[in-house]
Amino acid sequence: MLQKDKLLEIFNFRYACKRFSATKKISQEYFGVILESARLSPSSFGFEPWKFLVLNDKTLRNALKPVCWGGENALENASEFVVILARKKVDLVVDSAYIQYMIEEVQKIPSEIQKIKKDFFHRFLAEDFGLLKDDRKIFDWAGKQCYIALANMLTAAAALGIDSCAIEGFNEEAANKILSDAGIIDTAHFGVCVMVAFGYRDNDKNANRPKTRQSLEKIVQYV
Repeated sequence: MLQKDKLLEIFNFRYACKRFSATKKISQEYFGVILESARLSPSSFGFEPWKFLVLNDKTLRNALKPVCWGGENALENASEFVVILARKKVDLVVDSAYIQYMIEEVQKIPSEIQKIKKDFFHRFLAEDFGLLKDDRKIFDWAGKQCYIALANMLTAAAALGIDSCAIEGFNEEAANKILSDAGIIDTAHFGVCVMVAFGYRDNDKNANRPKTRQSLEKIVQYV
């Protein structure tokens, strides 16, 4: 079992790397572990409303640079660059082909139980969280699940001594159009949620700065 000091060491190692080495590459074995940490991540109802695009194509990376102001160095130099997509409403309503696929083929729920889960899920969407009111609301809910996977990827990378940077600094509409025009995504079903780069730091002045965080007393309340 991982010792508590080692665990905290991992969290202290991780920071938002802004300058990646163009020559140091992550082994496919290690990158596979990072992707597996995403695959094994939890999601609401276990419906995994995500997809992970690993951008190896230099042309695509270059195309994204003008609309991704938070990831210019990462797109140019990072060993691996991942665009995390979130599913849209068409796939997340209870009678969608995707939900049926997840329930039947992935979760392998017995037929006599499927309707119970679907009814429960629909009440959650329609009443508990009111997610069916507009398309953006349910997309953002799917994005919350994507961020769970993102966090696990960042921590897995840090545990392996790999640097990372989560990237929200991009124009959402333009990024979707670039990937759609390239035939990579169908924007009826997916939208760009967040991006993340992995690699090794290259003389990044921020690497050794102490973390600036509020104290536990400021953010934790026992009731």
